[in-house]
Amino acid sequence: MKKSLALLLSLISYFAIAQENTEVYLMDITSAYSGLEVYNFKNISNNSGYDNQPSFVDDDTILFAGNNKNQTDIASYSISSEEKSFLNLPTEGGEYSPMQIPNSEKITAVRLDPDGKQRLYTYDKKEPQKETIPNLQVAYYAFKDEHTLLASVLAQNELNLVVANVKTQKVDTLKYNAGRSIHKVPNTKRTMSYTFLNEDGNYDVYQLNMGTLESFFVAELPIGIQDHIWLSESKLLIGSGDKLFLYDLFGNGEWQEVANLSEHNITNITRLAVSPNGKKLALVAEQK
Repeated sequence: MKKSLALLLSLISYFAIAQENTEVYLMDITSAYSGLEVYNFKNISNNSGYDNQPSFVDDDTILFAGNNKNQTDIASYSISSEEKSFLNLPTEGGEYSPMQIPNSEKITAVRLDPDGKQRLYTYDKKEPQKETIPNLQVAYYAFKDEHTLLASVLAQNELNLVVANVKTQKVDTLKYNAGRSIHKVPNTKRTMSYTFLNEDGNYDVYQLNMGTLESFFVAELPIGIQDHIWLSESKLLIGSGDKLFLYDLFGNGEWQEVANLSEHNITNITRLAVSPNGKKLALVAEQK
């Protein structure tokens, strides 16, 4: 019962995203004795309504789902020029979770249409937008490479974890009761991570070998936390309230507070993204 309720709430929260008022923030980060030193904190969405799901294209460009005159579109922010723009032509639906396909200039995003149809689309300047994996109800995803992605897909009242090949369109279901936080583990060739709802109603982080499809337990996320990101191949980062916490795979097995962002008047930190060079952190939070 606890599993079903948590999963149902997760799906409801996804479909109700337009009601949230979140912002995307960017900051510089460096390792410090006390954890992380955070500076140059900036609101890069600076917008009313829903701004969420940041991802780095490179060390200078961030994509996110941005409110564009009450329509959620693919927003792009240049760190060097400090300019924001919208990349896709307006559609009847809203675009969420944008990211660039590795080794490509194409961008993907989850499109949610007014009739409830939800699909992952590919956006290309040279071609009309098209479904990346036809008829697959993708909710959350990340790419291993330009051909392979790991995704949580809608299936009745739960999320199923699948691996899909964009080229062959083959889809294999790996797990049931999956979470929304999926990432490529840095400095690895074939390792990704995903979250899985445990018997206590909390989310566990697992690593997945994309070659053998074997999973390995990493850590349990604190109560109420759904999102994680990798600072390196051995360090996890999460947000809770107005603080950041780190989990070191070679540490003492506990989450350690590494940064307090209360002075920036934010709360309810959720999604995070780290730049390829590890020097920039983007996160989603609400303003107090």
